[in-house]
Amino acid sequence: MSTYRLNKLFSPRSIVVVGASPRATSPGRAVLRNLRGGGFAGAIHLVNPHYETIEDVRAAKSYDDLPEAPDVVVIGVPPPAIPSIVAAAGAKGTAAGIILTAGLGHGPGSLADACEKAARAAGMRLVGPNCLGVLVPGSKLNASFAASMPRPGDLALISQSGAIATGLVEWASARGIGFSAIVSIGDSIDVDFADLLDFFALDRGTRAILLYIESIRDARKFMSAARAAARAKPVLVVKSGRHAQGAKAALTHTGALAGADAVYDAAFRRAGLLRVLDLDELFAAAETLGHLTKLSGKRLALLTNGGGIGVMAVDRLADLGGELAELSPDTMKTLDAALPPIWSRANPVDIAGDADDARYAAALEQLLDDGQNDAVLVMNVPTALASALDAAKSVIAVTERHRRQPAAAKPVFAVWIGGSDAASAAFDMANIPSYATESDAVGGFMHLVQYRESRELLMATPPSLPQDFAPNVTAARPVIEAALRAGRTWLDPIEMTRLFSAYGIAVTPATLARDADEAVAAARPYLEEGVAVVLKVLSPDIVHKSEVGGVRLNLTTERAVREAAADVLSRARAAKPEARITGVTVFPMIVRPKARELIVGVADDPTFGPVIVFGQGGTAVEVISDKALALPPLDLELARGLIARTRVSRILKAYRNVPAADERAVELLLVKLAQLVADCPEIREIDLNPVLADETGVVAVDARVSIAPVQKLRRGPSGHPRFAIRPYPKEWERHMRLPDGTAIFLRPIRPEDEPLYGPFLAAVTAEDLRLRFFAPLKEFSHAFIARFTQIDYARAMAFIAIKEATGEMLGVVRLHAKPDYASGEYAILVRSDLKGHGLGWLMMQMIIDYARAEGFGTIEGEVLHDNAAMLRMCEEFGFAISHDPDDPHISVVKLSL
Repeated sequence: MSTYRLNKLFSPRSIVVVGASPRATSPGRAVLRNLRGGGFAGAIHLVNPHYETIEDVRAAKSYDDLPEAPDVVVIGVPPPAIPSIVAAAGAKGTAAGIILTAGLGHGPGSLADACEKAARAAGMRLVGPNCLGVLVPGSKLNASFAASMPRPGDLALISQSGAIATGLVEWASARGIGFSAIVSIGDSIDVDFADLLDFFALDRGTRAILLYIESIRDARKFMSAARAAARAKPVLVVKSGRHAQGAKAALTHTGALAGADAVYDAAFRRAGLLRVLDLDELFAAAETLGHLTKLSGKRLALLTNGGGIGVMAVDRLADLGGELAELSPDTMKTLDAALPPIWSRANPVDIAGDADDARYAAALEQLLDDGQNDAVLVMNVPTALASALDAAKSVIAVTERHRRQPAAAKPVFAVWIGGSDAASAAFDMANIPSYATESDAVGGFMHLVQYRESRELLMATPPSLPQDFAPNVTAARPVIEAALRAGRTWLDPIEMTRLFSAYGIAVTPATLARDADEAVAAARPYLEEGVAVVLKVLSPDIVHKSEVGGVRLNLTTERAVREAAADVLSRARAAKPEARITGVTVFPMIVRPKARELIVGVADDPTFGPVIVFGQGGTAVEVISDKALALPPLDLELARGLIARTRVSRILKAYRNVPAADERAVELLLVKLAQLVADCPEIREIDLNPVLADETGVVAVDARVSIAPVQKLRRGPSGHPRFAIRPYPKEWERHMRLPDGTAIFLRPIRPEDEPLYGPFLAAVTAEDLRLRFFAPLKEFSHAFIARFTQIDYARAMAFIAIKEATGEMLGVVRLHAKPDYASGEYAILVRSDLKGHGLGWLMMQMIIDYARAEGFGTIEGEVLHDNAAMLRMCEEFGFAISHDPDDPHISVVKLSL
């Protein structure tokens, strides 16, 4: 239901408390006191059949006896009574409920389930159960049993834990931090992280969103909302349980590497969220991002009057992955002229302990003018030789002068060790983030770097995939289906060879041999060419073959192969008498002396579904633990970033006499693997280890593939049943012809389509652009176009028309779902020279078919009155057309599906 009726929850005109009693420990009574003590201006009602008044507020005997339908009900009664109260509130017309009580159970048939069904039937929203409540300081709303009311501010806090929420209120109050809202969601049977992310992303009173997460239940819904919110404003998250043991019983190396917290980390990274480790860092990051959001890179210049603190700042910068900026030759000259000879003549710029305000100003001016840094950290250690407050004032004055030139402005951070309240207040008034220590300040700078990088990742345009990458889904699926019909959960090497071949994934070819004679026959072609072979036992019941002596390497003669086959089969039968042993598989021995050993695979996470794993391979992968994770689907840009987060990525480069490995081949392997899992959701785990990578490409020497029947694991629209991020919907590709015979390819838009937009928009007249965007448009930046090409298929769709003969973009139609996913808003744009050729009609029919397939009830749009062609087409499709009551120049068109 997303943001439906949440405005009533956060801006109620009236509230009723059900369950308040005179007992001092009554949560309802605490809520009543907080509502009245906080100054809530709306009507406050009570329901309690046992008392006439509580806290001087008259109590109704039942919900039906209330004089009006309150916007919000706060429920603090024993669990068995709650479902009937929710039903009564819904029938009365109450918009939202807050259930404080714990112990309602989970799952079908529970009290929580009964509450959720009663609320949904009435279109009522529920927060909780087992929650602290809701606080909106700016509206003086304290519908909680928190000990105190925080001050108003612009941070929204969403916490799964009531104890953490109330602790944060006290922690923040002591530090003067304010909130736009605080929501404790508890067991979140209805309103959850995703709903609130959607709400606060559009809330003008919220500058940043803070999350305290213990677990996520609906990963697809969360990821969709988090990605949208992170594009709008900073979203910071603390996730508890970082060291939980999430892979104790993993059957593959890949599964062992993909611990639960590592998967959450990958999800947060993909969504563009900034993860912090604790509450101190949470608010420190919010402080930085509250003052600053723009940054062009991660090169930091340091200005200090104390050498020691400068060196410690450099160490911290290196620890966190930042870059110490180089001083340009011009800056060196101007600093030489402006500073005494004893200055450090390097970064950090140490201007000595007697530096006064003038010296600070002169040095800072030059650093802000230097194009070889992206930000400046100014530090001061108090001495008896100069005024620290005067130095702070000079830093503020120089910074404000530079801000008047937006093109040249860059962030400034401040550390005044042991600084006075006056200096801190002055920096705060000037919107310059200040910190107690150099470590905190460098951390603040790196938060800004991470925020910038996450935003860039969300809007990056990936390179196009090679034209020859054409997955053969029709060849791959029968392999998996046959294994499932046989009741197996692991593919054998022969099946894996066929499966990977369908996706152009190079693996060592396998040949089945049922006995020693067949093994010799299979090995003979390799041996005759001087290639040694490898034998491995083949059994659906033996996953780790080396543990039963089931592997023999570097066999160079037929006699060696015959003896090895007999020995492997004998050892396997002795070690696993109950195992079903088919025979052995014969592989050529792959020898690449300068190749790097990698692991590439897919793990299955119970929350987020398939996860791509990359790292250093070999038999000791768990011990080395050099790995990075990413949620599929992947493009080449995401694959490149995944590789870069590992240590092994460094040795993919050339070193000494070792040529650079083909990194593009490694990237493409990751993309192919993600596509394979997208097309075949029955795949649960893939383990390619080792994958040998050198200058000639990549090849997997050993592989395992686990499969299982697919079940619908997530609610929501159609698409991949197990991906947390809805993949490219290839099933909506269409090859069609216009009435004049022109062949067009109509397909969902992709991020890599951005280059098509420039020539397309250039072929649209200024008047047609005005009719589409309701305003004149002259420039089309990357950020502008990225909004249209980088969509979340879980909440939007866009189809582009491509001329098959030339690859030109001819038109685009888009549909964006409304919060309830029951309706959506469409828009369409066709190249001006193609108007009247039937393309608009084809695209409109396509988006209507899509909306109907997704279960939309209606689609609608806004059309300028003078866009006669569009209004005529809408009329022909059966849209109802009405005037917009708020704008006389706009018609509202709506089609019931």
